[in-house]
Amino acid sequence: MKPAAVSKGARVAVIAPASSAKPELIEKGIAALRAHGFEVVTGKHALGKEPPYFSGTAAERLADLHAAFADPEVEAVFTTRGGYGSNYLLEDLDLDLIRANPKPFFSYSDLTAVQTWMLDKTGLIAFHGPLVAGDFSRDNGVHEASFKAALNGRLIEVGAAEGMRILRAGRAEGIAYGGCLSILTASLGTPFAPQTEGKLLFLEDVGTKPYQIDRMLRQMVLAGKFDGVTGFVFGEMLECVSPGTSPDLVDQVILRVLDWFDGPIAMGLRSGHVSHGNVTLPFGIRAELALEDEPKLRYLEAAVQV
Repeated sequence: MKPAAVSKGARVAVIAPASSAKPELIEKGIAALRAHGFEVVTGKHALGKEPPYFSGTAAERLADLHAAFADPEVEAVFTTRGGYGSNYLLEDLDLDLIRANPKPFFSYSDLTAVQTWMLDKTGLIAFHGPLVAGDFSRDNGVHEASFKAALNGRLIEVGAAEGMRILRAGRAEGIAYGGCLSILTASLGTPFAPQTEGKLLFLEDVGTKPYQIDRMLRQMVLAGKFDGVTGFVFGEMLECVSPGTSPDLVDQVILRVLDWFDGPIAMGLRSGHVSHGNVTLPFGIRAELALEDEPKLRYLEAAVQV
């Protein structure tokens, strides 16, 4: 289910479905959205604080999310940050409302579970892309080409310039899918577990030690969640190191855990938790991973209806 393309000057909503963020970063991010030509409206609790670390109660945060989707004048929804807390919204998320009002929903990190649940149950394309306080607030925080292409219906293509490098050569096609590895694994064993099987899978995380990445990947393997996966793309894996170990230890971990997999594996794509230039990756549409002379991830269809 593809939402409509978002035009310059469109009204967009900023909400905080999980943790609170610093007000000054939210305001700076909103200013950047306005500089992109958007009219910005904020959820009632976008700047809120609720102990111990939320932006509001679960009911308040869910109400803001529902209001953003229900408002016919809002064309896209952005989130302030991830952090923690959106798992409190999953059980009461109004999927019928989402299905009736499809629009781009930009997020990553803790919101991975919400995005994959929406995608799995309604078919709504997920936009793994920049956060208001986390990326739009920073100079060079947003990869402009992929962000604009995702909104206006152009095809996205990324490669070495966006950090991609080859761990295992090959070529594969499939439905792009994924998100934050720790959130995906945390959902296993619940009704909200991601439907990763058979997909072209993107996985990323931040501040996670190599042995923890090993453990999570093994958990996904044992849960059957890598069955039929056509290719793997890993993110920048920012700060995923252990003191005194080899800088390529995460690479080694990935290749060892996936030693049974004979398809292409890429590493380093800057989407999600990144140092700069956060790439927007739509999930739920077809893409091609070509890891030959130069690493390329090419989308084969637009994320929106033009």
